[in-house]
Amino acid sequence: MIKIDHVTKKFGDFTAVDDLDLEIQDGEIFGLIGPNGAGKSTTLKMITGILPPTKGDVLLDNYSITKDTLRAKQQFGFVADSPDMFLGMRGADYLSFVASVYKVNRDEAQEKAIKLAKEFNIYDSLNDYIANYSHGMRQKIFIIGALLHTPSTWILDEPLTGLDPASSFKIKERMREHAAENKSVLFSTHVLEVAEKLCDRIGIISKGKLVFVGTLDDLRKKSGEEGSLEELFLEMVK
Repeated sequence: MIKIDHVTKKFGDFTAVDDLDLEIQDGEIFGLIGPNGAGKSTTLKMITGILPPTKGDVLLDNYSITKDTLRAKQQFGFVADSPDMFLGMRGADYLSFVASVYKVNRDEAQEKAIKLAKEFNIYDSLNDYIANYSHGMRQKIFIIGALLHTPSTWILDEPLTGLDPASSFKIKERMREHAAENKSVLFSTHVLEVAEKLCDRIGIISKGKLVFVGTLDDLRKKSGEEGSLEELFLEMVK
């Protein structure tokens, strides 16, 4: 469960996220969608503790990200929007590092890492440096790292960018499986068709403000129109 409690983020005089109030339930896939610069990544960075909120707080399974940061961070796995990190490490070493941070049993972590690496077709590259990985391979290694400690909440920033169709399908299946275990999934995306087919609910953010939360049917009722998510979205953020 994620509770975003009236969160605001300012950079000087610029308000990137403005009084965002939202709760994401266990057992649901929630998609945060919006144009470039709308505040999606800033919101996810506040939820995960990368950026401190100017005002408000975020609770992850009732642990405050500002007051009980370590316990809160233990509740989620996070995939950032850029996979250009830990480039000096080999893939296997990165996964060992993640396992040690989350105190996952060494044998258990190794077994799970091998299974996931085979599933995402990068097992043969685990001993290569992440710097030598393609964009898609880097994305895969960080997705595996985010799953290694079996988090209750999965937070992903544009997770399908750069992935081949087979890997993209696997990620979507993993998201569905995670929600089916009564765990929560929050992801941002520009791919509106994915949000339409995958999400239980969506949130539309525009210029830092949350302008809609609900199902696609709710959005249609609110707009009074039939149409695709893309058509309704463009109407709402124009």
